[in-house]
Amino acid sequence: MSDNSQNKEVSTPEFSPPRKSLKTEFYVGLFALAGVLAFGYLAVNIGGISLFSSNNYLITAEFDNVSGLTVGAPVEIAGVPIGSVRAIELQDTTAVVQLEVNKSFQLRDDDIASIRTKGIIGDKYLRITPGSSDELIEDKGQLFDTESVVDMEDIIGKIIHSLDS
Repeated sequence: MSDNSQNKEVSTPEFSPPRKSLKTEFYVGLFALAGVLAFGYLAVNIGGISLFSSNNYLITAEFDNVSGLTVGAPVEIAGVPIGSVRAIELQDTTAVVQLEVNKSFQLRDDDIASIRTKGIIGDKYLRITPGSSDELIEDKGQLFDTESVVDMEDIIGKIIHSLDS
């Protein structure tokens, strides 16, 4: 055997990690930031949160009965949505409903707010019937003319009771 065959060593190539470049890291970071901002934007819009100045103003209305009306229910004039129910609270024996109305629709002090049923399922919404006054309701004002929800159970109970008599 020759000396050459005994002295040969098997060499393995060295592994070196890929070189990092500032350009690649910058674009990956920019992409990640864009993703976080897009996720935040969607979360705020889906949640209905207003971060900046709002195009809405608040009005309250008092009702004797708001059975079935929920927070987020639409507020409509002539079938056109103009806002939504923001909160429902009980004060003494009346229900105080806080409405969030788009500023492009000005409500008048003699407008009538009534709770109505929409569709076959029976979802409740708040309908505004326009009045003829020249006085507009300002932000944090109040609607005084209201009509509570018609409770079918009460009507049926009265009919049955009157038939028994």
